[in-house]
Amino acid sequence: MSLNREHFRAIIYYNFQRQLSQQEYLAELLSVFGNESPHQSTISRWYGEFKLGRVSLSDDSRVGAPKQQSPRKTRETYREIEASLNISKTSIQKKLHEESGVRKLKAAKVNWCQRTLDRFNSGNSKNVYSIVSGDESWIYCEEKPTKVIRSRSASKNMVATFVSKAGHIATIPLKEQRTVSSDWYTTICLPKVITELRKINPERRIILHQDNASSHTAQRTRQYLTEENVELLDHPPYSPDISPSDFSTFPKIKNRLRGQRFQSPEEAVDAFKNAVLDVPANEWNKCFENWFERMQIKCLLWCRQRSLWDQEWNSVVFSDESRFCLDMHDGRARVRRRRDERRNPQFFVERHVHHTVGGMVWGAIAYGSRLPLIFIRGNMNAQRYIHEVLEPHILPYLDTLADPTFQQDNARPHHVWDMMGRRLLNLQRPPQTLEALREELVVARNEIPQEDIDHLIRSMPRRVGECVAHQGASTHY
Repeated sequence: MSLNREHFRAIIYYNFQRQLSQQEYLAELLSVFGNESPHQSTISRWYGEFKLGRVSLSDDSRVGAPKQQSPRKTRETYREIEASLNISKTSIQKKLHEESGVRKLKAAKVNWCQRTLDRFNSGNSKNVYSIVSGDESWIYCEEKPTKVIRSRSASKNMVATFVSKAGHIATIPLKEQRTVSSDWYTTICLPKVITELRKINPERRIILHQDNASSHTAQRTRQYLTEENVELLDHPPYSPDISPSDFSTFPKIKNRLRGQRFQSPEEAVDAFKNAVLDVPANEWNKCFENWFERMQIKCLLWCRQRSLWDQEWNSVVFSDESRFCLDMHDGRARVRRRRDERRNPQFFVERHVHHTVGGMVWGAIAYGSRLPLIFIRGNMNAQRYIHEVLEPHILPYLDTLADPTFQQDNARPHHVWDMMGRRLLNLQRPPQTLEALREELVVARNEIPQEDIDHLIRSMPRRVGECVAHQGASTHY
């Protein structure tokens, strides 16, 4: 006999009445049901519900779920196309992506492109000259034929190369080391790059752009960059197509070395360095111009794919996280200013920097409804996101919608966070404890009329249309 959710909830309630601890009860469940037992977060959540006096074991009714169905299905999976057309997945990919030019774009990549375009004025800001882009690549003594698996014993060496809009900065070989570790990256590689950059001007501003390799995102690396006063320009995951090193630097240099044979890895690295130095300055300038053009194209493609959407936006669930603090200030000063006014004293704001008590809040909105706020305690990793957000909240909610689309972090919730923040700022008696802050956040969220949220979602066709009209550049939104 298989048990459903109500059965397990009844067992949880029974053991709650027995006054068993959550750990004791979890151990009992695992010994009886094994992998079929509920997750620890589910047990903890229902223990909390029972402590508050709940006796019902059924799911709460979801008031306000959208009643309007999408007039047509807007998505088809590869399996559905395979079944209906009786063709292979390879043929589908070839016809869609190679012949028809259809592309799949992640919202995280589009969001990053839009933020970066706004930050650097679509590549026209002088701050672009402060960007240093770096990455690692293997350099082989002999070019191998394509589609041949290179053995680990092949004669090769890895190099880390850093370039800017003004030209090449540094190329550092790993020598005997086979992998890039945070230790090598922070003690050998980055110090050489920073020393070279600040050789003339010790106060030079540096904005480092790198991919999401483990050595780049390690806590040790972030701490070192903070100590050296180096700003970090993040990079969207799985996006080598908008990394200058991947689409320009390494292919450009390796093409110059194509067909040559070298006697040793050291000779290959020296040839690579010489080829880098031979690249004229205008080529590096063009590389960064192409980089920002690619960002605009990503934004434009995403919007073009949705330019005909109208009622489809009613089935999209937008989600996002935000941080709220007791003093309603996160230590950052935000101003509106013109270009070249960054150091104008009129835009300086003095504040006492101290640790602010606050917490992360997760929320989701849709046309005609919204999900309750989820307060995140501690750091949110992938496992916690699945077990504490997706499984208990998002998946049941999506089941109530007709052909839903789950959109993670695509700007619409940002306006709702702003509405909540303004309501908290207008409180006569601001909250003094974290628990009081959470209560006020729930009240502020509930006070936002659903019509305001629906208005934001109804504005999506206008926003997408303006992005297409501006060819992916910034809009007035």
